[in-house]
Amino acid sequence: MSDALDDALDEGPFFHGTKAELAPGDLLTAGFRSNYRPEVVMNHIYFTALRDGAGLAAELAAGDGEPRVYLVEPTGPFENDPNVTDKKFPGNPTRSYRSADPLRIVEEVTDWTRLTPEALQTWRDRLAAIRDDEHAEIIN
Repeated sequence: MSDALDDALDEGPFFHGTKAELAPGDLLTAGFRSNYRPEVVMNHIYFTALRDGAGLAAELAAGDGEPRVYLVEPTGPFENDPNVTDKKFPGNPTRSYRSADPLRIVEEVTDWTRLTPEALQTWRDRLAAIRDDEHAEIIN
């Protein structure tokens, strides 16, 4: 079995975590600020095949809204997320992807695992350390 990042990608289902309140048929698009480096405007929209991974993203998303997870459909081609596959997790065990094309909202998913307040704070501390690291970059 090959380790190439361009091997067959997941067939889904796919999920996206956010604090935005969306409806079926809405499109999620690139062009918004990164949750991890707010000075960076993203060229891609990110998603995962792991429901709870999307939940983590929802919990960490910018904004004051309620964290939400949506079942989504890519509307165009997508690739493995190089921010995790190239840098930290060869082979994409996080099942994280990105696309320059929109994601279509299918429905909200409510049966994802919420983080404990302690776990959420640990993740926020990790993100703060990344933001403060001048050498950490987002592959956009």
